[in-house]
Order: sequence, then C-alpha cells, then structure tokens
Amino acid sequence: MIKELQVVEKNSKQRRPEWLRVKLPSGEKFKEVLDTINEHKLNTVCSEARCPNMGECWGAGTATFMLLGDVCTRSCAFCAVKTGRPPADLDWDEPVRVADAARKMNLKHVVLTSINRDDRKDGGAPIFAATHTELRKVIPGVTIESLIPDFRGDWDTLQIVLDTPPDVLSHNLETVPNKYRRVRPQAKYERSLELLLRTKQAGIKSKTGIMVGLGETREEVIELMQDCVDHQVDVLTIGQYMQPTKMHHPVLDWVHPDQFAEYKEIGEKLGIGHVESGPLVRSSYHAERHV
Repeated sequence: MIKELQVVEKNSKQRRPEWLRVKLPSGEKFKEVLDTINEHKLNTVCSEARCPNMGECWGAGTATFMLLGDVCTRSCAFCAVKTGRPPADLDWDEPVRVADAARKMNLKHVVLTSINRDDRKDGGAPIFAATHTELRKVIPGVTIESLIPDFRGDWDTLQIVLDTPPDVLSHNLETVPNKYRRVRPQAKYERSLELLLRTKQAGIKSKTGIMVGLGETREEVIELMQDCVDHQVDVLTIGQYMQPTKMHHPVLDWVHPDQFAEYKEIGEKLGIGHVESGPLVRSSYHAERHV
C-alpha cells in the first residue's frame, strides 16, 4: 500500500520554493540555438510559454518547435502564448525551415507542438504532416514527437496527422476534469481522452501531460492517472504549474518533490508505462527518453 502524502505549500504568495529556481539561459550552445531559431524565423514553445527548462535544453542544443505561428485561437488561463486571430493562410514554407533548422542543430530527436487553429476546419494538421515528411527527408533516422491540439474532436483532421505518423503523438490533458471550466474552457476532458485512445489504436505511442498546483486534490490526480491507463496512454508527464503573468490563474499549491515522486510511483503501479514527474517537468522535457 502506497502511503498518502500531501506535501504542499498552501500559500501561493510565498516566494517560489528553492527547488523551482533555475539558472538564467546562457552559454555558447544556447546562443547557437537562438541564432538558428531567429535565422529560420521560427517559434519555440520554450520561449513563447516561458519554459523554466529553456536554459538547460537550449544549452544542450535542443528546442521544441512551435508550428502555425505564435497567436492561439484559445484563451487557456494557464498559458503565456498570445491569444487572438492568427493569419488565415498557413505558412507552407514552415516545414522546410523547421527541418533545415533541426538538421543544422544536429538533432536526432525533434519535438513539435503548435498553437490551436480553431479558425480552420483542418486545424493546421497538414503542417504537422508536412513537417514530419520534411524532417524524415533531411535527417535519416530522425525520431519525432508531435504535441497536437484536440482539433475540436474532428477525427478526420486527426487522421491527417496519423497518416504521416510521428514516433510519439502527444496531447496534453493539462489538469483534472473539474478544473477545465476555469483553466481550459474551450477544451473537453473526455474528448482529449478519446484522442489519446485513437492515437494508441492507430499503433502510435501516446503521451499526455498535466500541471499540478492549480488546486486539484491528490485523489483527483490519481483518478486522472487511472483514466490514462483506461485509455492506453504510454507516457505521462507531471510538473508544477507556474503563473506566467498576474493575468493568469494563480498558483494555489507549491507541490513538494516528494509528492511528485509519489505520483510517479502510483502512476507506474497503475500501469502507465513511463511517468516523468517533478517540479520542473514539462511535456517536452527529456522527450528523447519517451520514444
């Protein structure tokens, strides 16, 4: 029997705990990645979403490419990416630029994500497919993880991505279901679970991620993990939510590293193949381990 832990700091107004402090990005490799991204006129979720691991990842020569621009059609309460109406046309040169940048960075594993394009019937899915194709054309043996939107439950659109499959297809649940109205109002928990199941049924490794510290309970996290097992999810990431601006949802709990360790133990005992759980874990953190 796994003992129950509830190790959290309830006062979110306190200073960020020691275990969440990271070094500022620096170093020659970081500059090389930054120059490559700028030269190819690309976006990364690392910078757009203010990821705390940007210094570590870019310093190691890797980054997560964000497709379809930098303006999202949704307004999630946790996300730092700009919201609004993006340009109607897709940038059909973007897949070529991403592949060339990945080649110049000597990447063997490439992580892709995107903003939501609810303004388009195809959700921007053809850009994912084209990027998969271009990457495999210029980098022999490359492995790919794509973190995709829910495409509003249009499974024909999902099929566009599945037809040129990445090695790992990821879609984040983000939080427990009773937080969706406040945190992720334009999404549906059951719809996201169905997308993950369809991914697995298509023979592709499935992955999802959540944030904790939004006021969820331990029991709710465990119930979510059981839902992941029931929907055949292969990989789950769990990380601490950090409020990007005063306009976003506040941090309600600073979750202690011991609690993250317990979540990993419980998730893997329930039957999830791999649980990456820690305060600084994000969906693309150590993604090369999840192939």
